Amino acid sequence: MDFPATRLRRLRSTAAMRSLVRETHLPPGALIYPLFLCEGEGVRREVSSMPGVFNLSIDEAVKEAEACAALGLGGLLLFGIPDEKDEVGSGAYAAGGIVQRGLRAIKAIRAAESLVVIADVCLCEYTSHGHCGVVARDGDHYEIENDSSVALLAKTAASLAEAGADIVAPSDMMDGRIAAIRQALDEAGKPSTPILSYASKFASAFYGPFREAAGSAPQFGDRRTYQMDGANLREAMREIAQDIAEGADMLLMKPAMPYLDVIREARNRFDLPMGAYQVSGEYAMLNAAFERGWLEPERAMLESLLSIRRAGADFIVTYFAKDAAALL
Repeated sequence: MDFPATRLRRLRSTAAMRSLVRETHLPPGALIYPLFLCEGEGVRREVSSMPGVFNLSIDEAVKEAEACAALGLGGLLLFGIPDEKDEVGSGAYAAGGIVQRGLRAIKAIRAAESLVVIADVCLCEYTSHGHCGVVARDGDHYEIENDSSVALLAKTAASLAEAGADIVAPSDMMDGRIAAIRQALDEAGKPSTPILSYASKFASAFYGPFREAAGSAPQFGDRRTYQMDGANLREAMREIAQDIAEGADMLLMKPAMPYLDVIREARNRFDLPMGAYQVSGEYAMLNAAFERGWLEPERAMLESLLSIRRAGADFIVTYFAKDAAALL
């Protein structure tokens, strides 16, 4: 039997050979670990739908930051869980807010020198109604106001930058927020603070466990009037182009695995540094399979992350970050 001169299996013969010719790599420095900061001291409260993920008081978050630095992770993404909420999410932009205090504590430790500390910019964890912006009501009808929400988001971004955030990351999906945030940062004397825009954030069922972790589920309605329709790839490219035109320095795609085609299309079109968020539902789904013995944890975890890198993400926000880094 005649064989072709080229046998692709020749380059798969050993682990060393496979490593040598591997096209996509997953270094620990490309992984970002989310932290959920809450009030109190010595608090380490596990999120029931996300095994191994915790609500952390600031002192515990500092310990996590030190562990992440020791593992060589690229950075942290901070979310806040305030004790009190109101209609306009004032805790998001308070100088003494939970994330602002967390930023100061984390940036004060030596381990933070090797970590990029990113602050999420949104109102949903801080509003009593759970929406990402200001709610205007007229009887039974309600609307999430765009422009008044943008003003508060810009104020939040400036407050977080002043508290020490290396990067601010707006995740709200209001129109025009990037331009407003850029202006607010410049006016606050923070012209060098980059904006990592959740430029393509879809209204997804995969956010469910996050809403438990952050206490951010909407009290009425849903977020489909401002987060993107999952069917729309071309619209996602328009969203990204608009954010770049307004001054975004980096892009974050969310969710990751159900939207790998969107990540790839964005990578083909745009040259900005781009990350992807392997969201809570992706993490919870895989962990449920691990607990039942249906998937091999280490292989499935790394394969899921590698697929996101292969699609074009330069870095990945993932709750697997510490576990993956320990293996890598």
